[in-house]
Amino acid sequence: MDLLPILLGLGCAAGLVLIADGLRRRPPGAPTARPRRAWTPADRTRLLTAAAGGLAAAALTRWPVAALLTAAAVWALPRVLGPDREHTRAVARIEAVATWAELLRDTLSSAAGLEQAITATAPVTPQPIRPQVQALAAAVRGGARLPDALRIFAADLADPTADLVVRALTQAAGYHGGQLSQCLTSLAATARELAGIRMRVATKRAATRTAARVITGTAVAMVAGLILLNRGFLAPYQTLAGQLVLLVVGGVFAGGFWWLARASRVPQPPRVLATDGGWVAP
Repeated sequence: MDLLPILLGLGCAAGLVLIADGLRRRPPGAPTARPRRAWTPADRTRLLTAAAGGLAAAALTRWPVAALLTAAAVWALPRVLGPDREHTRAVARIEAVATWAELLRDTLSSAAGLEQAITATAPVTPQPIRPQVQALAAAVRGGARLPDALRIFAADLADPTADLVVRALTQAAGYHGGQLSQCLTSLAATARELAGIRMRVATKRAATRTAARVITGTAVAMVAGLILLNRGFLAPYQTLAGQLVLLVVGGVFAGGFWWLARASRVPQPPRVLATDGGWVAP
């Protein structure tokens, strides 16, 4: 068996991974809105699966471009077509912020100081933000200034709804009273309204993800059927010009799926405490 197409396919897949990793990097000192997301075991599994898919496509078709497109599809399509986990996490985080604001309000009503209220609510804060609240409580217990600890807390969460609560707490640092309790009540209600709005928007955009799944399933079934049942129809793609045409067609599909993914994603509202240049003082 001629190994050249397989090696070319593997080289294309490796080049795709390197290009993607290079695009994720930023020069030292370049401003960034959020830290670079670390690679997780799930990402490594997807990378190995994509490489295996590219190798299988190269062995089956002996086309380098087919290996490249298959590896790219195996890497990207599960995130594009799968469940919107980021939306689920965002809604859970917003609900957790609302619950924490209510816990702080109820604790402050018992005449506890703001630092004591944060420390008391840390163990019972909802799980989506509990690690960050516990880190905030530990910083307060360690003697850190509350505004500084709150700034680190807001940067760690990087959530627009949490920024509203942090802004109110920062302005109230050093004292407590009825105004802060009323503000926390209002913020909790606002957070729950935001969570409801995101749920309604996501429900409407779910149709876009369903359409993308149908289009993908149809295209994959058609290509698989041609490879298995009518290889002669695909013979023109064995030439150099055919490979270039296949690359263009794959690029068009990739652009379409990118647009579908972008259209189905619920946009994140802008933060009020941070910009690309850093912290905005409340």
